[in-house]
Parts: sequence; structure tokens; C-alpha cells
Amino acid sequence: MATIALPVAAQTSRDGIEGRVDRLEREMRAVQRKVFPGGAGQTVEPQITAPQQGPGAPGIPASGVVTDLTARVNALESQLSGMTGQIEQSQYRLRQLEDAFNAYKRSTDARLKALEDTASSVGGGETPAPVSGTRPASGGPTTTTPTRPASTPVAGVERPSTDDPAEDGYIYGFRLWSAKQYDKAIPELRTVVQKYPKHRRASYAQNLLGRALLDQGKPALAATAFFENYQKMPNGERAPDSLYYLAQALVKMKKPSSEVCKVYDELTQVYGDRISEAMKMDVTTGRSASKCK
Repeated sequence: MATIALPVAAQTSRDGIEGRVDRLEREMRAVQRKVFPGGAGQTVEPQITAPQQGPGAPGIPASGVVTDLTARVNALESQLSGMTGQIEQSQYRLRQLEDAFNAYKRSTDARLKALEDTASSVGGGETPAPVSGTRPASGGPTTTTPTRPASTPVAGVERPSTDDPAEDGYIYGFRLWSAKQYDKAIPELRTVVQKYPKHRRASYAQNLLGRALLDQGKPALAATAFFENYQKMPNGERAPDSLYYLAQALVKMKKPSSEVCKVYDELTQVYGDRISEAMKMDVTTGRSASKCK
């Protein structure tokens, strides 16, 4: 009887281990489908293969086969555990990236909202200067005052003429501004921004438009021009300059130091690696004057 019971026990143990192997292989395939969704043939082959064994002697329990199956089970369990851990780590890193992106977006939205609130609060301080043209005369019919077209050259200021009208318009506006002819420079610069918004000189023209208004003694209008340059063309070459001069315009408007400091903070946070050393020194001076923390 003993010679019969031993092979039956071995067979039972072997069947149990094979059941575990089948279950683990099914779980492994499920994990592979999760890792490689829709991927044809992208599977991870088992790292353990059964060693070649010669047939056992008739009537002797196949203890070597049971040992091999146990090794396969252990290898599959280890491999499945490792892949499950990798998936969990990947999901954790993905959640971290999503959280970081959402935090960055909230911070950026908050900064833009603060600047928009600042820009909206400066409106109404001044009214735009009336465009010279038709003006009703008191007690008489309407008369028309002749105006100088924007394309008419101004005495002493040469208008460039190349195959790039946006460049020509900005250079001419810059020359007018340098000559302190702000009322002539402003329409020229506005024309560049309106006609060529995608040209690199649009950022230059919008910034210089704000400076012309600031030099003309209209800091509220200048602040609006500077903020629009930053808001509409944040990657423009003069966007950092516009934030700096926006702070200067707020100072001239006698706005609270907290508003001025917000603009300096935005300039440093967004363009800290782009601004020149000279501007960094100017910002430091401005922050000190406004008692920014």
C-alpha cells in the first residue's frame, strides 16, 4: 500500500502547483495587457524556463518535477509582484505630474488675474486725447481742422523706406519718440501694432507706445498699453520691459505700493532669466523705493 500512496501524493502536489502556475500566468497576461494596451506581441516572457529532465524511473514519484514547478511558481510570483510595483510607481509619478501642472496653472491664473485687476483699476483716470479732426464750432456750423496723415514725413525726422513696412513704421515711430514728438509717434506706433500684430516689431511698438504716453504725462493710458503688451504678446521681446514700465506708470499714478510690488514680482517670476543686468538693477531700485518685501 505504501508504494501506491506515495505516487498519488506527489501527483496531487503536482496538480496543485500546476493550478497555481496557470493562475499566475493568467494574471501575468492580464498585467501585460494593462501595460501594453492594444500592443500586438508586446509581452514579457517568463524569465524562468523549466530545465530539461530525463524521464524518472517507473513507479518513483517525480519529485524533481515538483521542485521545478515550485521554482516556476516562485519566479512568476516574484515577476508579477515586480511588475505590479512598477505600475503603481508609474501611476504615482503620473499623479504627481498632474498635481504639479494643476498647481502651476492655478498660480499662473492667479498672477494674471491680479494683473488684470490692477489694469482695470487704472482705467478711468484719464480720457484719451481727442483726435484732431472734426470739431463742432460754438454757435456755427461744423468745421474741419486739417490733420497730418501718418504717412506724411515730419520735418527733421526721416522715414525709412525698405521692403518691410512693419520695420519701417516702428523705426519711424522710434525716431519721432526720440525727437519728443509724441503726438506724431503715437499714431505711427499704433499702426504697426494694428496692421502687423504677428511681426516681431509689434511688441517693440506697443511698448514704445506706452512709453510715449508716459512721457506725454498720461500714465493711466500708458499703464493700459504696457499691460496689453504683456497680456497679448507675453513672448514678445519687449514684454519684460512693459512690465517694468507698468510699475513706473503705477508709481506716477500714486497707486499703493502693494500694486507696484505685484508687478515687480510678476516680472521677476516670469522673466527673471531673460532680463538684462541693467534692468535687474532698476527693478531692485524700484522695489526699494516702493518698500517691497
